[in-house]
Amino acid sequence: MSGAHFASTNRWGGVSAAPYGTLNLGGAVGDDPAAVRANRDRAAHALGLDPAAVVWMHQVHGKDVAVVDRPWDADPVPPLDGVVTARRGLALAVLTADCTPVLLADPVAGVVGAAHAGRPGLVAGVVPATVRAMATLGADPARITARTGPAVCGACYEVPAGMRAEVAAVVPAAHATTRQGTPAVDVTAGVLAQLAGAGVTAVTVSDVCTLESTNHFSYRRERTTGRLASYVWLEG
Repeated sequence: MSGAHFASTNRWGGVSAAPYGTLNLGGAVGDDPAAVRANRDRAAHALGLDPAAVVWMHQVHGKDVAVVDRPWDADPVPPLDGVVTARRGLALAVLTADCTPVLLADPVAGVVGAAHAGRPGLVAGVVPATVRAMATLGADPARITARTGPAVCGACYEVPAGMRAEVAAVVPAAHATTRQGTPAVDVTAGVLAQLAGAGVTAVTVSDVCTLESTNHFSYRRERTTGRLASYVWLEG
């Protein structure tokens, strides 16, 4: 889409040591803060971004969304799982290691959004909340293009049967079964259903399952591990 940029990292090309090797972009997983800063700088420069023009969230698996026009001045960053902006050149970032990063853009309105959709955030409705927040800035869901980044697939995300039932009661499309025939949740399928319900139908889905790909961080596979980042921004 003209003017809109989407990107997701893998785990390589950074300076973090094991078990965060090497391009860990998460600042709350136990890694050396200096390594995380260096990795964020490297990733931004590789994308042609100013590291000081990237908005990071303090993700808490909720549904709160903020409208931003610059990176946070406060420390700590407020707890959020969605951000939207009408400022061109300002990149929005989502950290994940199995959850589904959701990137949204309406270049006509000059608005982008990013959401962190794990299982709790899916149920809470962070994705439709992010679309609604974009609409307050003039975005039209029919014009929004969405991308999902690397995430654990429904065939791998095994959960107890009761948990699957709880999720499916709210988002039926997330009901899934693993390749072994056990209960599972497909967060990305649930995100797609929520986007469609919000009027967003132009969606591109990543083909990377983080649990299966050793080129990506996966909390379910490794527990102590780094975080990927997915970014969305409009040309300045």
